[in-house]
Amino acid sequence: MFDEIEFERIKRLPKYVFAAINEIKLQMRQNGEDVIDFSMGNPDGPTPNHIIEKLCEAAHKPKNHGYSASKGIYKLRLAIADTYKRKYGVELNPDTQVCVSMGSKEGYVHLVQAITNPGDTAVVAEPAYPIHYYAFILSGANVATFGLKWNEDYELDMESYFQSLKNALHNTMPKPKFVVTNFPHNPTTIVVYKEFYERLVALAKQERFYIINDIAYADLSFDGYVAPSIFEVDGALDVAVEGYTLSKSYNMAGWRVGCFVGNERLIGALQKIKSWLDYGIYTPIQIASTIALNGNQECVKEIADKYEKRMEVLIESFGAAGWKMKKPKASMFIWAEIPECVKHLGSMEFSKQLLQEAKIAVSPGIGFGHEGDNYVRIALIENENRIRQAARNLKKFLSQFKA
Repeated sequence: MFDEIEFERIKRLPKYVFAAINEIKLQMRQNGEDVIDFSMGNPDGPTPNHIIEKLCEAAHKPKNHGYSASKGIYKLRLAIADTYKRKYGVELNPDTQVCVSMGSKEGYVHLVQAITNPGDTAVVAEPAYPIHYYAFILSGANVATFGLKWNEDYELDMESYFQSLKNALHNTMPKPKFVVTNFPHNPTTIVVYKEFYERLVALAKQERFYIINDIAYADLSFDGYVAPSIFEVDGALDVAVEGYTLSKSYNMAGWRVGCFVGNERLIGALQKIKSWLDYGIYTPIQIASTIALNGNQECVKEIADKYEKRMEVLIESFGAAGWKMKKPKASMFIWAEIPECVKHLGSMEFSKQLLQEAKIAVSPGIGFGHEGDNYVRIALIENENRIRQAARNLKKFLSQFKA
């Protein structure tokens, strides 16, 4: 009789596309096979020592073992505000414009839950990080999508973007209340400049929508590119919030520390819903995160340099093996178009065969939306020797498809 009880919210979620790759990968490893894994954006490097030492020191103090603050301890919120002041010249009130979250993903989902009414519409460009649109679906809202376009340097085609966005705003019912942006972009690595945010903020004020911006990869930038914050634009605090995370910048993915900052009304909603749902992150982790943000930032540059070196090695070695790709300006990924000789397979079948025959795991582009089906995402989480080993496997794999 319990089979008749339906879970409508969960039924709106499809089967996780990446599960098929993960299942094959797990089975291969259980069989003792050596999989070279570029599939998940999970940093492989250690958290810098000074951050770990502060965590241990704080954990030895009994006063830090109780419930924490759901919106984050004041010193961490202040450190986040100080970081925005130092990096972007932006003044934020740590009490009303900053909310700490258990990684930016948790903060994003709870923000959407707090501000979305059933039947609302959000606009999310594809390809997209899946939670960027499924958070709205889980909250009973609808999502309008359009395809991203970019140039050969992985810079956003702004004219195409704004034309598509205006079409979505004017032709979708009910009219969208939210627009989600994410640059440097996951999965495509597309970057934008301050001009993009200037145009977006102006449009938000004209068309009356809120912007939710994700800059998780902002610190991983190369070749002189510096990723902007939307709050470098005058008036952005009226219409936007922005998510940031320590996961990638400081190799702290498992620590689960992120934040949302910006518009007081939206941040207030996030703070309020979190006050009902959680008691915050373990206080010693928050104290160590404060040290991460306030301390010497050379470690961030070292982490970015490591990804850049791996990126260059992969592009060179995979290119020699027959898979040409171009270096992006930011992120820890390469968004690689499938080689012509295997493009007929589509991203899912190509990824399966690459894993089973070459022992190389990547994320199929179809998992980020239909616009991604000619691509795969390669996460730079294997060292240079493993990358070169993968290139040797790749060359043999591709040879069977060439005339």
